[in-house]
Amino acid sequence: MLGWFKKKFTSQETPATGGPPAEPSAGPTEPILVESPAEPTAKAPLPLEPLPPTASAKEPAREAVKKPTADSGQEPPKEADKKKKSLFSRLSERLGKTRENFTYQIDALFLGKREIDAELLDDLEEILITADLGVATSRELLEETRRRVKRRELADPSLFKAALKAKIRAYLSIADADASMPANGPFVIMVIGVNGVGKTTTIGKIAHKFRNAGKSVLLVAGDTFRAAAVSQLQIWGERNKVEVIARSDGADPSSVAFDALTIAEKKGIDVVLVDTAGRLHTKANLMEELKKIKRVMGKSLPGAPHEILLVLDATTGQNGIAQARIFHEAVEVTGLALTKLDGTSKGGIVVNICRELKMPIRFIGIGEQLDDLRDFNPDDFVDALFATRGGH
Repeated sequence: MLGWFKKKFTSQETPATGGPPAEPSAGPTEPILVESPAEPTAKAPLPLEPLPPTASAKEPAREAVKKPTADSGQEPPKEADKKKKSLFSRLSERLGKTRENFTYQIDALFLGKREIDAELLDDLEEILITADLGVATSRELLEETRRRVKRRELADPSLFKAALKAKIRAYLSIADADASMPANGPFVIMVIGVNGVGKTTTIGKIAHKFRNAGKSVLLVAGDTFRAAAVSQLQIWGERNKVEVIARSDGADPSSVAFDALTIAEKKGIDVVLVDTAGRLHTKANLMEELKKIKRVMGKSLPGAPHEILLVLDATTGQNGIAQARIFHEAVEVTGLALTKLDGTSKGGIVVNICRELKMPIRFIGIGEQLDDLRDFNPDDFVDALFATRGGH
C-alpha cells in the first residue's frame, strides 16, 4: 500500500489489510507543552500536568485480546473480511456523489448499446470532463479507447468499462510511492496548504493514526499568524493526548519549528507534525516564509522535513492542481492529502492529480469522523468508484 506508512498505521486501519492491531507503546501519556503568553521570548515550553491515558490508546490492546488466533480453532479471516467489507462500504458510500456523476452516467450511456461508436465516445468525453478528470486526462483515456475500438478489441461496452477501470488504476499507481524515512531520530511531516482546506483537522487525524499505531507524536503550532490556529491544534493535542509545542501569537514560525525538533530529539519522539499558516499560493512573500521554515528545520535536524504534505480541498477541482504546482515549486511537495471527497461530485480530481503531478496521495478525507481520514489505497478507491448500486 504505502510502504512505511502502512507499517506505522497498523491498528485501527488494519482490517483493510487483514492484519492484527498493533500494540500501543507502554508508558505514561505525554503532557501538553504550551509556552506562557506572558513570556514570548522564552525558549523552553512550560509543561502542564500530564493527562491520563485515553481509551483510544488502550483500545488496540483490548481488541488484540478479543481477536481469535490461528491456533484457537476459530476463523479470523472471516472477521477481518467482514471488517474490511464494512470499511469498503463506507468508502463506497462516501464516494456516492462522484459515482453518480461518473460510473452511473457511463452505465446509462452504455445501456442498450451493442457497439461503441464515435457519438458514444463524444458523450463519454463529456462525462469524464464533468467528473473533473480534466481535459488532457479524459482525452488520453479516450485516445487509447478509440484505437482499441478500431482494432475491434473493445466492441463490447462491458469490455470498455473494464479497460477504463484498469487505465484509471494505472494512473493511481503513483500513490504507492514510499515516504522518505530518516535513519535516526523523529520522522518529521510538514503540513502545508491554503486557508480552509482542513489542515489542522487533518493533522489531528494523522496524529490519531500514529497514536493508535503505538507511536509517540509531537504537534507543532507553526501557524502563529491566526489566533485560533494554536488553540485548535491544542484541542487536537488534548484529544490525542500528545504534546503540543506553541508560542505566542506573531512569533517566528521557523523558531517554533526549530525548538520543537530539538525537543523531539531529546525526548525520542517518533513523529513530529508541523502545522503552518494557511498560505495563499499566489502570495510570494508567504511562500518564502514556507521555504524558510523548511530550511530552518533542516538545520535543526538534517534531512527534515522528511515529508511535505500538501492538503487540498477536493471540491476546488482543477484549482487544486494549480495550488499543488506552485507549492511544489516552492518547497517540493512529497505527498498529498485530499479532503472533503464526500462532499463533491468531482472525485475524478484524484485521477487527474496523479496523472498530471505524479505526486503520491497519502490520505483522502471522506467525512468528519476520526477514521474518515483514510490511507489512500488505489485498488479500494477504484473499486468503490466503479461499485454498482448493489455493492460491488
